[in-house]
Amino acid sequence: MESVRSFSCALITGASSGLGEEFALQLAPAARHLVLVARREILLEKLAARILEGFPNCRVTVLAADLAATSERDRLIATLAERGFVPDLLVNNAGLGDYGEFATAEWPKLEAMLRVNVEALTHLAHALVPGMIRAGRGAVVNVSSLASLLPIPDFAVYAATKAYVTSFSEALRIELREHGIPVLAVCPGPVHTGFGEVAHREEHVPGMPVREWFYVPREQVVRESLAALRNGRARVYPALKTAVAALAISALPILLLRVVMSSRPRRG
Repeated sequence: MESVRSFSCALITGASSGLGEEFALQLAPAARHLVLVARREILLEKLAARILEGFPNCRVTVLAADLAATSERDRLIATLAERGFVPDLLVNNAGLGDYGEFATAEWPKLEAMLRVNVEALTHLAHALVPGMIRAGRGAVVNVSSLASLLPIPDFAVYAATKAYVTSFSEALRIELREHGIPVLAVCPGPVHTGFGEVAHREEHVPGMPVREWFYVPREQVVRESLAALRNGRARVYPALKTAVAALAISALPILLLRVVMSSRPRRG
């Protein structure tokens, strides 16, 4: 694997599993300090031990927080300041999903998704980017989705939150260009992580209608994402099949896109 860009302090949200865990593992060889954030502290501690075993020169700090709660985000930001941690890489990876019709969704789950996917991502960027500007270095990686290009029935709110992430990343990138701080939107297709289990509703036995061949290994997603960051790209669709799908989607007029989405397999 090509070496990744080195960072003094990288903060990764949703680091207890999935892409967040993989970002931590692939950044460990190059980062002097990793700050791992997620709700599940036990899993974070296990990951920290694993990283320290393989990379003893990498300092690892575990900070458990539920990013859906404003108070816990405030506490996280205050803790960073109290300990003198100034991240020069923010990986906004934490995210939630909900698969099923909007009308039958449970509001607390939708609210949590909005708070994590949109509010927490924006809040942490707002808290940490000024420090990057003052330091004259830094980078932001926002994990979006291929779904950000699509109005997806049964995934309506999730896709909309990811559309926000992609648009926000593009605009923030323009604002920070003069400061030399790159912003990357990572837009993967389906990846085998714990995301599907959380998004899945009890009554949906068949699960989400995604072909197995379209899944991309999380190792590849993170590897290509870090390469894109290193090369100064604004957006990455990891894996050729995902990039081809993104190109095809972008070329479709909205009228045809509506027809395609209307004929998509729905929940059982």
